[in-house]
Amino acid sequence: MYEQEEYKTFCPYCGEPISIVVDCSVESQTYIEDCEVCCNPINFEVTVNNEGIPNITASHENDT
Repeated sequence: MYEQEEYKTFCPYCGEPISIVVDCSVESQTYIEDCEVCCNPINFEVTVNNEGIPNITASHENDT
């Protein structure tokens, strides 16, 4: 099953609301995507629970 859903979060650099598309069929994901407002690279960590609900963490690219 392949389920992509759009979610809103905030850029850790400029604080503006941004949209990302999450594949809820993948349990754990980490990727870098540029902010659609300020173009800085955002590190996204996404985990999806058993009900298919994602937990999204957006941080600066070099944060650990």
